[in-house]
Amino acid sequence: MRSRHLSDSLFALAKQYIPGGVNSPVRAFRNVGGDPFFARRAKGSKVWDVDDNHYIDYVGTWGPAILGHAPQPVIEAIHNAAKDAVSFGIPNAYEVEMARLLCDWVPSLEKVRMVNSGTEATMSAIRLARGYTGRDLLVKFEGCYHGHVDSLLVSSGSGALTHGRPDSAGVPEDFAKLTLTLPFNDPEKLEALFAAEGDRIAAVILEPVPANAGLYFAKEGFLQQLRDLTTRHGALLIFDEVMTGFRVARGGVQELTGITPDLTALGKVIGGGLPVGAFGGRADIMDQLAPDGPVYQAGTLSGNPLAMAAGLAQLRELEKQGGWRRLEELGSALENSLRAGFADLPFPTVIHRIGSMFCLFFHEGPIHNLDDVKRSDLDRFRKFFWNCLNAGVYFAPSPYETGFISMAHSLEDIETTAAVAIDAAKRTF
Repeated sequence: MRSRHLSDSLFALAKQYIPGGVNSPVRAFRNVGGDPFFARRAKGSKVWDVDDNHYIDYVGTWGPAILGHAPQPVIEAIHNAAKDAVSFGIPNAYEVEMARLLCDWVPSLEKVRMVNSGTEATMSAIRLARGYTGRDLLVKFEGCYHGHVDSLLVSSGSGALTHGRPDSAGVPEDFAKLTLTLPFNDPEKLEALFAAEGDRIAAVILEPVPANAGLYFAKEGFLQQLRDLTTRHGALLIFDEVMTGFRVARGGVQELTGITPDLTALGKVIGGGLPVGAFGGRADIMDQLAPDGPVYQAGTLSGNPLAMAAGLAQLRELEKQGGWRRLEELGSALENSLRAGFADLPFPTVIHRIGSMFCLFFHEGPIHNLDDVKRSDLDRFRKFFWNCLNAGVYFAPSPYETGFISMAHSLEDIETTAAVAIDAAKRTF
């Protein structure tokens, strides 16, 4: 067992001043039992805690660290930008260049607006969709998490699932009534809903690859059905690619599938590790935003020069290094090693992966939606998590989260991780 003296002391102190001792619920380790460790520094594929234990990290600050921790191009970009100012509140060249890059890379984007978080991006996209269509109803899918805005905390994923309260207290019933929820991958219920309410639906929002209730995939034809139904009924299709954007391909899931949404929400990778978000889409829709249109949205720190400089440096370095090919190689190596090692286990496992994103379920049979995920063996996951952590591999402290591989992970890291994970799984029974 590794020393945790300083982490335990910090957590005790944090709980006196911060609700639950953490500033985001999933960090509290509630779904795996025990208390979190406190980070001191991170570099490349590793993170060190305050007790000087180090771990191969597959959380990657929950997705943004696609080059690894503290990559030199990003650090230099932040340093150079900060020499001029840490913030302007005035238009700056970095935000224009970021907007141009995003529109060049992501198929659905003709215009884009920068914000400060994924939650802000999805919230603003929904307001815009309602303003553009003149309709109120929103459709989302069970298990898809789109941030903590009121109308989206209905049958959500991520930390809301981890804490067993998918419907948050403090969300007015009248707000929740405007959000219609469906199981993911259920084409019949989707057709029935549009038949009944199609002329009142402003938008459908989804993670095209759900990654906040574990990681699972749309069945063949499901995304096309969504595109066809929304077009036919005059509703907008919103892809939340905050997690998948620049992770699975340069242009996200929409590049891989050929399905182009009306609006897209982005975040994480585009800030290089600093707070960021963005939403964009068709020009005629985006032109409804103030100051040109009647839909109001604003942000003091939107387009912050440090975040824009960091994100531009990260995205350019990713492309320069042939990042998506390398990430696929690393992801494939991890997946193949785990599949081979888990084949001998006396209990069923399911491994899902797309590019540098992956998830492990202790579960028998296919996983297509939230109900399938919730039938997985949570107790076995708890044991697996701690066995891995104590052996120096840090996976997300919840079975409802996704793992992330970075460009800084080496094949040696992957081999070590596979060996640790296989041994950890064997020791769960």
